[in-house]
Formats: sequence, structure tokens, C-alpha cells
Amino acid sequence: MNLRLALLLAVLGALPAGRAAAPNIVFILADDLGTGDLGCYGGKVIPTPNLDRMAAEGLRFTQAYSGSTVCAPSRCALMTGKHTGHGIVRANTFTQPEGQMPLPAGTFTLGAMLKQAGYATGAFGKWSLGGPGSSGEPARQGIDTFFGYLCQNLAHNYYPTMLRRNAEVAPLNGKTYSHTVIFDEALKFIREQRPRPFFAYVPVTLPHGELQVPDASAFSGKPWPRPVQNYAAMVALLDRDVGRLLALLKELSLDENTLVFFTSDNGAEVYYFKKGHAGTDLVPDYIRLLNSHGALRGYKRDLYEGGIRAPFIARWPGKVKPGVSDHVCAFWDLLPTLAELTAQKAPADTDGISFLPTLIDAGKQRAHPHLYWEFHEGGFAQAVRHGDWKAIRRGPMEAIELYDLKTDVGETKDVSVTHPEETQRAAALMQYERTDNPAYPVKQTATPGSGYAKLP
Repeated sequence: MNLRLALLLAVLGALPAGRAAAPNIVFILADDLGTGDLGCYGGKVIPTPNLDRMAAEGLRFTQAYSGSTVCAPSRCALMTGKHTGHGIVRANTFTQPEGQMPLPAGTFTLGAMLKQAGYATGAFGKWSLGGPGSSGEPARQGIDTFFGYLCQNLAHNYYPTMLRRNAEVAPLNGKTYSHTVIFDEALKFIREQRPRPFFAYVPVTLPHGELQVPDASAFSGKPWPRPVQNYAAMVALLDRDVGRLLALLKELSLDENTLVFFTSDNGAEVYYFKKGHAGTDLVPDYIRLLNSHGALRGYKRDLYEGGIRAPFIARWPGKVKPGVSDHVCAFWDLLPTLAELTAQKAPADTDGISFLPTLIDAGKQRAHPHLYWEFHEGGFAQAVRHGDWKAIRRGPMEAIELYDLKTDVGETKDVSVTHPEETQRAAALMQYERTDNPAYPVKQTATPGSGYAKLP
């Protein structure tokens, strides 16, 4: 028996008697939340006491990345363990009449793997990986119980007339705030599954636009435009509900046998601040006020750090040692991590590396030689991180930009000219790390991006 396995068994052996060897797993995925929105990441605008406490009691990652810079491909990377150079979904692609490009039948997903390991599997929130009747609907991808929006386009409306329970219509009255009823279903699932191991995937819709919230009165006294007040209230509501979930685990005596993750699918959005106010020239002022990206450059739809770097917190009392980690990881690492934790076998073609040694402070942690992203909206863009070097090509005919994240995390100084060898290496990796996907041909058109990537 190797040392790493012995340490893992020692940790799992410390679980309460009568419980399964592997823990319950809760994965909370915020929607368009920037790192700078949370107090534990330096945010000073919106109070987030529950998430700050979760970070203090758990492990807070400072160099974690989402799967993509928009919703659907980020979720695909999370569920399949493949980055966007190999994944089936590489952009937000709507399919009529409801849903996004579906995961193919037989896809090895996180849900299928954990169901095979004996877990009850549930997903509550925004799915984005296949509409009703498609090969990608949750029940066909290893999820026993689903409640929420199968289609992310419909999830823009927080007061819908219907949601989906599994693939069936669940009528609503158009006056009920969808996030609350969805989150309540997630808590109900946890209560009902208490006797057996469960995986609760909770991809909430907050704080994605439209910027609708039932009560923003806590911020009504602030001299902020209404879109900013609503956004702050949505983040605060998300924080409150994370607190509700953690309190439920304690109430059910599941706290020490549950590994809880919290992260975001991509960087903060700017579109809904433009949409919600006629003075679009004031949008940069709103963005600076919230400081959702912290010191990072870019937002959702950018491959700069502000578009893909994510808050990432893991909490498991008694097993995950509280602290801060600078381990570089990405969404495609979750599948091999949970495979190792639950004694399952990750696919040989995963792009991920298990970060379980970092989580439980046991054994040597492997590092990624590099990370890769590509993006297919408004053109074609690529990004590579290798070591502390970050390279971006904003279009197939564009020059590669190079940044040294060790000294310039804000990506303010392009050093490609003075470091040609690193620029050439990045170019080679951009070619090597992708396979062609007929659904996403390389478009030599406009440069992707939010339009605010160059804000100071």
C-alpha cells in the first residue's frame, strides 16, 4: 500500500461509525459571481458572512479556474472532466425549443460516476447540458432527481410560469421567486437522503441577470443605481442560503461527513448593467463600484483572469484543514478528485488531475504542466496558462499576448515581445491541446470579449 492511499484511508476511517466510507458531497455553483464579490476574497461592498465563515472553516483556493468564461461549456467541463479543447460543448448553443447542446448518450459524467459509487444524485438549479427528451437531460447523465431550469435561456426570468422536475413540467404562478423554491428543493433532497450517501449538485441562478430580486431593501439606502442594489441583494441572498444549507447539515448531524464546495461558473457579468441603464457610458463606474473582479482584468466572455478565475472553497470539518491554498486547479479536476475520494476510476482521457492530496493534506500533489481554454462566441479565442505565464490569443489571426501572473495578475503588461520563447511555447500548446469540433468551427471574425476587458 502506498503512502498516499494509506493516508487517505486513515482520513476516511475517522468518519463516524455506521456511515459510508466516502462522504456526502455538496457542490454549490454560483452563476456569474466574481471573486471580488466575496469578503473572504477581499470584497468590501457586499456583506457575505456565511461564505466568509465557510472559507475560514475550510480551504480557500486563490488560483482556481472555472471551465469556461460562459455557462454551458463551464458546466460541461465540470461534469465531464474535459477542458474546452476536448469537450463537446464549447459555447452557449441554444437548441429549439428548449435547452442547450446536449451531452451525447453514454457520456461519462460526474453524476453517472457517483451514482455508480452508490450515491443518491440530485441537481437543483440551472442544468444547461440538454433539454427535455434529449440525450443530455439529467436523468440520462446520472442524476436521479432534478428540479430547476433545463434551459439556461429560460433561467434569465426569476418569476417563470414553469420549471422542470426531471424532464416534466412543474407549473408555477409567475409570482414565485424561482431561486427560493429551487434551493428549498435542494434542502429537501438532503433531508430525504440522510440515511445514504448523497451528491447534491446545486447550480444556483444567482446572481445572473436579469437582475431580479424580491427584496433589495438592505441596500436601498446606498447611493447606487437600482441594478447595483439588486445585484448586491442577489449576492447577499445567495450567502444567506449557503448559511441555511450549512446549518441544515449540522441539524442533521451530517456536518462532519459532508464535503461542501462553493465556486462560480465564470467571472462577473457586465451586460445586465448596460441593459438596465440608459447611460451605458456609466457602466464602468458601476463595475468599479462593485469591484467584482478584484484586481483581475476582464469579465464574463473574456479569457483574461477576470473571466475564468473563480472563487473556490472546500469545507469538510475534521478532514479538510482550514487554510489557504495556491494550488492551480480547474473545473475538469473535480471528476478525478471525486473519483479518487470514492474509489472510482476516472476515464483515461480526462484532462483533470485529482487535487485530493491538497484537500486532505495527504501525499504529494501533482501539478498541471499547463491549462487550456478556448471560446467560440463572437469569434474564436484561446488561452493557456503554463507555470506563471498566461497567454491569450483573441482571434485566430491575432498576435498572442503574454503576461507574467506572478508579477502582473491584472494582465496589464504584454511581454510577448521580450519573451519570444514563452510565446512560441504557448502557440504550440494552443495547437496541441485542441481537437476539432464540427459544431464549433474556428471563425476568423470579430474578437470575443465583454468590451470592458481593458478597464484599469
